[in-house]
Amino acid sequence: MKQSKGPIILHSIYWGIIIMLLIAVSFMREGSVTMKDYFLSYGALGIINVSLFYINYIFLIPEWIKKRKRYWIYFLSFFLILIAGTFLKTVLAVLNPEELLTYRTDKEVHHFSVNNFALNAAFFSGFFLISSCIIKFIIDWFSSERIQRNLESERREMELQFLKSQLNPHFLFNSLNNIYSLAYQKSDKTADAIMKLSEIMRYMIYESNTPTVALSKEVDYLTSYIELQKIRFKDGAYIELTLNGEIDNQKIVPLMLISFVENAFKHGVVTDPAEPVKINIIANQKILHFSVINKKNQQNKDAQGGVGLTNVERRLQLVYPDRYKLNVVNSATHYTCELMIDI
Repeated sequence: MKQSKGPIILHSIYWGIIIMLLIAVSFMREGSVTMKDYFLSYGALGIINVSLFYINYIFLIPEWIKKRKRYWIYFLSFFLILIAGTFLKTVLAVLNPEELLTYRTDKEVHHFSVNNFALNAAFFSGFFLISSCIIKFIIDWFSSERIQRNLESERREMELQFLKSQLNPHFLFNSLNNIYSLAYQKSDKTADAIMKLSEIMRYMIYESNTPTVALSKEVDYLTSYIELQKIRFKDGAYIELTLNGEIDNQKIVPLMLISFVENAFKHGVVTDPAEPVKINIIANQKILHFSVINKKNQQNKDAQGGVGLTNVERRLQLVYPDRYKLNVVNSATHYTCELMIDI
């Protein structure tokens, strides 16, 4: 997994601010300042502060809080290294009183007591330790959020693939049943049906394995499916497919519309010329309006729906959250599905 640059950026900002503050303080210092002053004040003391920061950041927090959950050991270690850092700074000041316990101006010389220096050293040691805690927890929180987002994205993708894998065998099972019926009847339409199924399966296997496809291809797929279904009806199937608007290069999730059409063929009446199945597609560059209206087969009036529609509604929730409206009307005589998608 690609590593985030967030920790590096946050550390760079933090130490950049610290360095700029030190530069500002050095410019405000009065009196002459020797190289030894700079070395001890910013070099030696700086190394101790940086060491405190990263000992806490790299070792104490991951080991005793993140890994072992031994909070009392962490707080004990925290105060021990705070005392150790303060002690080292104080020893350094005692050994170099002219540079660390003396503050010179153009007019006079000020002296700090060892106790005052120690209190000051403890304050800054605590500042760097607490800063490392804050930065560590900020980075860990953002890292945890990023991992959760990645896991959620992967979960959604796996669920979509699972729903799609359910849809394809469902469609294939129904189509093979239809072709079997034609073959059993020794119909001359069997070869055409196999060819249509081949074209449809080519689309399902090769062209629909992308997150989105052109709406025009999805419409071609629906047209081929309708033609395949018409072949199996000896008395004719009456379907009115109406296309309006600009059906061009708009993108849509593949195999999103087929379940509605398949549902109409499976549970509806398609052989009544007075009440044909009406499929209407209206599209522009922003909105897709899709509807299917079919007369219900009274022998199966309670069977409308099934695996296909359950899956497609779940896919809509995953792929188009807050960007779709699905209205299903199940009356005594007709079944209507109306779908609007913000594409």
